[in-house]
Formats: sequence, structure tokens, C-alpha cells
Amino acid sequence: MSFIRKLFLKLSLTLSAVLVLTGCAGTEKAKQLDLGPNVPLIGVRSAWTSNIGAVAFPLQIRVVDNLVFVAGSDGNVAAIDARTGGDLWRVTLGVKLSAGVGSDGRFSAVVTRDNELIALDGSKEVWRQKLGAVTLTAPLVAGGRVFVLLADRSVAAFDAAGGRKLWQQQRSGDALVLGRSGIVMAVGDTLVTGLGGRLVGMNPMNGKSRWEAQVANSRGTNEVERLVDLVSGVSREGDMLCVRAFQSSVGCVDAAKGNAVWTKPASAATGLDGDGSTIFGAESDGRVIAWRRADGERLWTSERLRFRNLSAPLLIGDSIVIGDEVGTLHFLSRNDGAPLNRLSTDGSPIVSNLVLVGKTVVAVTQRGGVFGFRPE
Repeated sequence: MSFIRKLFLKLSLTLSAVLVLTGCAGTEKAKQLDLGPNVPLIGVRSAWTSNIGAVAFPLQIRVVDNLVFVAGSDGNVAAIDARTGGDLWRVTLGVKLSAGVGSDGRFSAVVTRDNELIALDGSKEVWRQKLGAVTLTAPLVAGGRVFVLLADRSVAAFDAAGGRKLWQQQRSGDALVLGRSGIVMAVGDTLVTGLGGRLVGMNPMNGKSRWEAQVANSRGTNEVERLVDLVSGVSREGDMLCVRAFQSSVGCVDAAKGNAVWTKPASAATGLDGDGSTIFGAESDGRVIAWRRADGERLWTSERLRFRNLSAPLLIGDSIVIGDEVGTLHFLSRNDGAPLNRLSTDGSPIVSNLVLVGKTVVAVTQRGGVFGFRPE
């Protein structure tokens, strides 16, 4: 077993213990509120359902036009039309996956548990490349290239058509890394990645750093407490990127200037969403919080969904949507977090980011259910 895989396994076990201890700090403290009967104040209907097979990793749904690209742990990859729920294409790769899925509409990419990067042209596999470390972050496919953020904090670029490695940049850091998906995205002509507690802007042609913005600093007395990796789920408005550092802080970075605008203490492991005025997130204890985008001042906090292991939120007009550990989607008011409606899926946790495609909200559960809902 490789050194990085040993590290990954050690981290996974340690983090599991930490999360269990956090969630069980006290029976009374961790007691969920009774939500009572659902009183729908906005209309939301089930539009369609599909299935991709069980998902044991934090799935990142990729949206291109009206298509959602999804993947399951057993190697199923599909492009689904969000208007109808029907497949444009579907393929089974015959391997276990650890991360997915990235796509530009033509080329798609996933990563296997054996650290192989697999690229597809439509539904046809075109190449595989061995990676040097575990990867839990979906690749980014953009500009004819596939960019990969590995768990050892290296970033690599490959030619999308042929699979040739174009460059790889390695960063030093703490011995342990977070067992969750991180950040790799395009902002204009810059590749933006999360490396430790920093958001880094890179030249996509060669991987050279253009700027670095510190969002969080390592703290604590042991390796786990010092983890401050940035997690997937970025709220972007123009050049302003608002992100979360694992169990440490939230903050906004000006990608044009390459500097942090503000940071505030926060404690969670899921990403953010928002618009030009407000950003929203769910803390590890289930509190839902709204911050003012300009300066990070807290606007409101809702404790109604505490201890329900919430997903990152999705902002839709005057509502925010959050998934929980039993597959329920909660529609809340963006003004104060008041409940507006809730809908069930298949009883298993929401494991994907929530996305809005046209008028359809799409979510994927641990059992592999792909659900499309339409607010009315």
C-alpha cells in the first residue's frame, strides 16, 4: 500500500472519530427539533427520477447547457437531460470511482480508486493516465485540458483529446490532507485551486502561480486540528469568490487582485452559495447562516435544522435549498431561514452538490437516486 494511501486511510479513520465525537457531544445537545407537519408556502413538484448506482464519494455534478453529468461508485457515468430526466448517454467503466465528474460537454473525466484518471469523448473512453496520489476532487475539463487536484496538494494538467501530461506542480504542506473534495475551477483565464488554507490562482498553460490569498491558517495542537483545506462549493460573483476552509472559517477573495477581502470564523465541511449581496452556508451542527457578502457580517442564523448533517445550500431566487442525512430537501426563505416547503427523495443522504438547471433542481443521493424537482 502506497504512503499516500496509508495517509488517506489514517485520515479517514481519524476524521470519522472526530465527527462521531462532535455529533455525540451530548444527547440533549444533539437532539433534533421536531419539524412538525410540512406547510408548503411555495409550490415544488417532482419532475423526474433516475439512478446512477450507489455513490460513496462526495459527487460533484457538472452542468453544461441542459445536461447534468453524474457518476456512481461502481463506474457508471451518465449525461442526463435535466428537462426530461432521460439519458443522452450512459456508460459503465468497470472500475470503482473515487471522484467525478468533470465535463465541458464533449470530454468528461473521472478518477478511480486505483488512482487512474479516465477521459471520455461522449460515451466513449479515450484514455487513462495513472496519477501519483489519491484524488477526491472531480477533475476540471476546460480549454481542451483536464486539470486534476490530487490529495498530496499537487495539481496536474493533461491534454483532453490524447491524455498527454502537460505539467504538474507540487506544493508542500501538512502531513495529512482532508478526505473531502476540494476546489479546482476556471475564473477567466486563470485556474483557481485550493491548496491548504490558500486559494491560489495559476497559469493554466504551465501551472505557475499568479497569486495566492490566505483564507485560513493552521491552528490546534495535532495534525487533524490543523487541517484547514478549502472545500468544494464556491459562491462566485464576477471576480469575487467566497469559500469555506474546513472547520475554520469562511471568506471572500478578489480573484482579480489576488487578495482576501475578509474572513470570519465558521465551523463546517460543506461549501457555500449566494449572490451579489449575501452568501449562505450550513455549519457542522446544522445551523444555517447568512453572511453579508461585502464584509462577512452575519445577517441571520436559523437553528431549525440542527444536527441533520446538512449539505451545501443552493440559492434559487428568494429561496435556499439544503439537503439532509435522510434525503429531504428543505426549501427555506433567503430572508430569515423560515421553512417554505420540504420534499423527500429515497431516504438516504444527499451526497452531491445541488444544482439548478433551467428551472429544475437536481440532487443525487447515496443510493444513487438522481432527482429533479421544479419550484413553481
